[in-house]
Amino acid sequence: MIHTILEYTFLQHALFAIILSSIVCGIIGVIVIEKKLILMSGGIAHTAYGGVGLGYFLGINPMISAIAFSVLAALGIGTVQKKGGKQSDIIISMFWSLGMALGIVFIALSPGYPPNIDSYLFGNILAVSDGNLIAMGVLTLVILVVIIAFFNTWKVYLFDSEFATLIGLNTKLLEYTLFVLIALSVMVLMGTFGIIMLIAMLCAPSATAALLSDNLKQRMIYSTLIGTTTSLIGLYISYTFNISTSATIVIAAILNYAIVYTIKGKKVKATVKRSTNNS
Repeated sequence: MIHTILEYTFLQHALFAIILSSIVCGIIGVIVIEKKLILMSGGIAHTAYGGVGLGYFLGINPMISAIAFSVLAALGIGTVQKKGGKQSDIIISMFWSLGMALGIVFIALSPGYPPNIDSYLFGNILAVSDGNLIAMGVLTLVILVVIIAFFNTWKVYLFDSEFATLIGLNTKLLEYTLFVLIALSVMVLMGTFGIIMLIAMLCAPSATAALLSDNLKQRMIYSTLIGTTTSLIGLYISYTFNISTSATIVIAAILNYAIVYTIKGKKVKATVKRSTNNS
């Protein structure tokens, strides 16, 4: 497999895409789970499809319009989640459906032969271009810089936002910055895993890491390593058996979570049983 990767450019691109995606999953995925923003992330991801369709309709790079759509959707959905109350889940679901519907309509109205947009929906890691890889690298770097440069601030905000407000942190700015970072993360993951399956990769490695550590930094590191490992396993299996890469990676990530969850559960039960016997 290593020899094959060194021989074929598309596999080298896939490897770099896996590393970049795993970094994003490792950092933003942990935050998404900690702040319970999974539904919101799904809403942003599906709304981004409207931006893809708009790009084809206007004859511009779909990634550019999708980024703009994602950021606007993140800010809009974030505002709804803060102020929508009991109706927030309903409104977010409407954003979700509206984005998909707009994407379909824009693509249908696009001049010429309708483009193949399956890669945006289901991902195609083996077809990541130089341009997409550069864009993913830039977005990943932005996310890394914003999180690492203000890591202690993020740590306080994530674990106790009320305390963060009391000590003078601008939690509103942090919140909306987080929404934008989620939107950028969606753009990094969209080309690799597709809109339909990127939420699984945003959550599965981070959820697995949460079973292994309560420390924020450790969880981000573990999540990145888990995402990279399961992605490489999925890439190897999909290349060997000629099946969908993104689907195989997602299955590997979820199976890994199930295995760790089961082992962790057995250890907890064993500990409780020993404690009961000792008492």
